[in-house]
Amino acid sequence: MNYLSAENLSLSYGTKELFEGMSFGIEQGQKIALIGINGCGKSSLLKILAGLQQPDSGNVSYRKGVRLSYLPQEPDLPLDKTVGEVVFGTDSPQVRVIRQYEELVQQPGADPEAVNALIAQIDAMGAWDYEHKIQQVLSKLEVHFLDRTISELSGGQKKRVAIAQALIEEPELLIMDEPTNHLDLHTIEWLEKFLGTSKQSIILVTHDRYFLDSVTNEIFELDNKRLFSYKGDYTYFLEKKAEREEAEDISREKAQQLFKGELEWLRRSPKARTTKSKSRIEAAGEIEARAKNYRDTRQVSLKIQNRRIGGKVMEIKKLRKAFGDVKIINDFTYTFDKRDRIGITGPNGVGKTTFINMLLGSEEPDSGKIRVGETIHFGYYKQDGHTFKPNQRIIDVVKEVAEAIDYNVSGEKIQAAEILEYFLFPHSTHYNRVETLSGGEKRRLHLLRVLIQNPNFLVLDEPTNDLDLVTLRRLEEFLEHDYHGCLVIISHDRYFMDRLVDHLFVFTGEGEIKDYPGSYSQYQRWLLEEQQQAQEEKVKVEKPKAEKPAKDKKKTKLSYKEKREYEELEAEIATIEAKIQELQDLLASGESDYTKLADWTAQMETLQEEQEEKEMRWLEIDEMMGELGDS
Repeated sequence: MNYLSAENLSLSYGTKELFEGMSFGIEQGQKIALIGINGCGKSSLLKILAGLQQPDSGNVSYRKGVRLSYLPQEPDLPLDKTVGEVVFGTDSPQVRVIRQYEELVQQPGADPEAVNALIAQIDAMGAWDYEHKIQQVLSKLEVHFLDRTISELSGGQKKRVAIAQALIEEPELLIMDEPTNHLDLHTIEWLEKFLGTSKQSIILVTHDRYFLDSVTNEIFELDNKRLFSYKGDYTYFLEKKAEREEAEDISREKAQQLFKGELEWLRRSPKARTTKSKSRIEAAGEIEARAKNYRDTRQVSLKIQNRRIGGKVMEIKKLRKAFGDVKIINDFTYTFDKRDRIGITGPNGVGKTTFINMLLGSEEPDSGKIRVGETIHFGYYKQDGHTFKPNQRIIDVVKEVAEAIDYNVSGEKIQAAEILEYFLFPHSTHYNRVETLSGGEKRRLHLLRVLIQNPNFLVLDEPTNDLDLVTLRRLEEFLEHDYHGCLVIISHDRYFMDRLVDHLFVFTGEGEIKDYPGSYSQYQRWLLEEQQQAQEEKVKVEKPKAEKPAKDKKKTKLSYKEKREYEELEAEIATIEAKIQELQDLLASGESDYTKLADWTAQMETLQEEQEEKEMRWLEIDEMMGELGDS
């Protein structure tokens, strides 16, 4: 079933043509990742598909009645509305009928027949289950502030509200632009599982390669004004893209050789043309077009001469910081090494950025010392750092730092214009205003400005947000192979962290920072193992102990205590099952009090755990009875 069809789409900004004559469709259940370099038109294409922007030519058509939701990079929510009004302000029929029911029952003297009619309608639509799902979405996204206005929220909170709104609408087609930006890792992992198991059709732009592989099963690449489709994961895409480009290069070389021969024939031939020769002239024109089909093979180059770093890097001793009663850092000590590669992780709001600001000297600790080596030169790439002067030209951003920089140990220098070329800013754009750049291009320019200062202690705060995958790969290669200083990364991009860091500072809250030796994925596996071990220990402690038979006597039948326990377990399991059924009935009763719903859900989870433990013990005794022939 086709949900959306795009036909002959073309779009330009000024003299820059983003794409032309592009056609494709999105089918039911299709999950697509849209990728391409910054500035190629990914976000514009999503807006066109969502009906928020018009192409220069072409059109988008939708299946009749299809529900669509669009999540932009930066949520544009009504600042004067409350979170509750935004989240539940959907045209979804389920939400609409639930809202009607709640409004009606709150009215004094509500018509019982009208109430019963709505109850019947809600039952028929299965909307009570839907309301339970709404509560799950709000809980997992930590949207617990329904009465606050949007204007009071942080950027991360607005993003979570916008995601909740999009998911609660339950669209058949979901369009998302960088959905993981501003989310912490725990929320990203939940969203990844939610979307990966949903039956919705999805097209999204993301820089998170783990998220991309878990959620999508097809890749659309926007490259050189054309769209290419690959069915498979990111690794498969890289392989097939390389094959495609190699085939295009061979085809172009053959066309160039053939065109040379045709051009020579045209020069030798007399002016009078037969019909046959005229057709050959037209064919020569087509060959010329193929021969001149230009593919930009440039890549971002980050090879910059490293600054020397001395023996002393940085020492932190007994660092403490709090805001009122909220502890951010409590008695933290660490000595940095020359080649430390540290990842900083933890939920939003636990103090990661405050910690970085103290390292850089822009925030004072409450107590403790931070001693920085004399040779240390900081470079700080921050997620909101791409602020430029009004009407500033692109080349002036680089010249503010230096007209030229050292490129290698031999003293060779490269000029500002060459630096921009290395960072995929063509010479024709150097005197354009910075405001004409896309969000990702501005971030790339900000990264360039940080790196050409040649830091030997580099701090990257969410460097992957809005950067294209081509730039990210080159940045990873530079940091992994060519950068020899100290590196500190705050990032929610698990792939980026896994590739570059060798240990973590894990902010767990209440001022505690855990120094874990390993990558993010290794830490997650260790954490899971710890949780499983703790659960096993809990079961072991709570598990009733069976009487041990004497060592010199073979057990021939169950003890009286075991038989009694077996009978009691059967009765207890039956009682628990009845209680669980009662709670399930309550959850499906139409109760609108969220406090009661949450309490019933918590009770049911506790009972289910207890039921599982008792059933395991019952099976153990039952198996013993079978072996001993006891009854």
